[in-house]
Amino acid sequence: MADKSMPFLQHLEELRWHLIRSILAIVIAGSIAFFAKDFIFDTILFGPKKQDFPTYKWLCSAAHFIGMDEGFCFDELPFRVQSRTVAGQFSAHIWTSITAGFIFAFPYVIYQLWLFVSPGLLSKERRKARGFIVISSLLFFMGVAFGYYIITPLSLRFLGSYSVSSEVFNDFDLGSYTSLVRASILSAGLIFELPILVYFLTKIGLITPTFMRKYRKISIVLVLTLSAIITPPDIASQIIVAIPIMILYEVSIFISKMVYKKEQSQ
Repeated sequence: MADKSMPFLQHLEELRWHLIRSILAIVIAGSIAFFAKDFIFDTILFGPKKQDFPTYKWLCSAAHFIGMDEGFCFDELPFRVQSRTVAGQFSAHIWTSITAGFIFAFPYVIYQLWLFVSPGLLSKERRKARGFIVISSLLFFMGVAFGYYIITPLSLRFLGSYSVSSEVFNDFDLGSYTSLVRASILSAGLIFELPILVYFLTKIGLITPTFMRKYRKISIVLVLTLSAIITPPDIASQIIVAIPIMILYEVSIFISKMVYKKEQSQ
C-alpha cells in the first residue's frame, strides 16, 4: 500500500503496479474465456437469439396476462449471423474474451483500485467503506445481468425483426452482433455503479442530496434519453429499461443524504 507521505512519482509507480495487476487478472480471466469458446458463444452470446430465451418467455406470458399485443411472442427471430471478413470470427473471439475477462475479473480490479485509494483515507473512513468491493461488484453484476437479460433481448427482438421491405433479409455480421451484446452488457454494468459514484461525489462535496432532488425532473429526461439510446425505439422497451435506472437514482439520493448528514455532523 502507498504511504500518505509518498512523493508524486512514487504514487504513479504504485498506480502503475495496481494497473498491471488488474490487466494481468483480466488477461488470465480472458484466456479462460478464450478456451471456453463453445460455452461463451453457443450458450451465452447466442442465447438471446433463441426463442426459448427466458426473457422472451417472461415477456410473452406478461403480454398474455395483461392482454397486450402479443408482439413479444414469436416462433423465431428472423435473422442469421454471418462472418463477412477474413478475420471476423477470430476478432470477435478475441474481443469477446477480453470483455468476459473484464467482467469476471471486475471484483479484483476494484480491489486493486481500493488498495491504491484507501491509504489516503482516515482509519475510520476505511472501516466504514470496507463493503465497497462487495457492494460495487454486486451492483456491477446486477447491471451485467440486466444488460444481458433485458437490454440485449429487447434490442435483438426489435432490430432482428425490423424490415423496410420483404426483399431484404437480415444477415447480421458477427462483429456487429457481438458488439451489440458486449455494449449492452458493459454499459448496463457501469450504469449500475451510479450509487457508488454518488457516494464518493457526495463524500468530496461535489454533489448534495438537495442538488439531486432539485434536478430530479432533468434526470428523468436524461434517463429516458439514455433508455432511448441503449434500447430499440419502442415505448414498452424504453419504460422497462428506464424504471430500474430511476430506482437507482432514488437510491443514490438516499445514499447522498446519509453521507451528507454524516459529513455535516463531523
